[in-house]
Amino acid sequence: MMSDIAYIGLGSNLAEPIGQLQKALTTIHQHPNISIQYCSHLYSSAPMGPQDQPNYVNAVCKIVTSLSPMELLDVLQAIEHEHGRERKAEQWGPRTLDLDMLLFNNVSMKNERLTLPHYGMSEREFVLVPLFEISPDMIMQDGKSLAAWVSNCSLNGLKRLAEDIDYASIAA
Repeated sequence: MMSDIAYIGLGSNLAEPIGQLQKALTTIHQHPNISIQYCSHLYSSAPMGPQDQPNYVNAVCKIVTSLSPMELLDVLQAIEHEHGRERKAEQWGPRTLDLDMLLFNNVSMKNERLTLPHYGMSEREFVLVPLFEISPDMIMQDGKSLAAWVSNCSLNGLKRLAEDIDYASIAA
């Protein structure tokens, strides 16, 4: 029975980013132990690291799953790999696909592979704004509302894109 709720941040800035996110969402949706509940609109954001790379396309989706956090991480990393993601020493470099587990129920954990809630989400407008779009009433683990987190972050050139995910093809 799928009863655990998780939020996944999606990002890409290489090899047709919108198409990469579309394919990733389709792959996530097709997993037998994952059901996508909601997905935000697409947003364009400046890269966090080196600025000599294309802007990112980002979104956040809410899923229901029967997987544990570590099993879900393995699935997400396998999907990244299938989409040409290469893990390099360079942090915040360009990538075909980045799938970050942001939240998993109210789980707090930290090990060598996974930190929950995601360690940098409170400063990342490209995570907070799409997350707020799909869960505006969320209370974060520090007891503050997601709205308060969003109001304290810089929008840093974040723009909602006119183009969006084709949900009909995901469900097909």
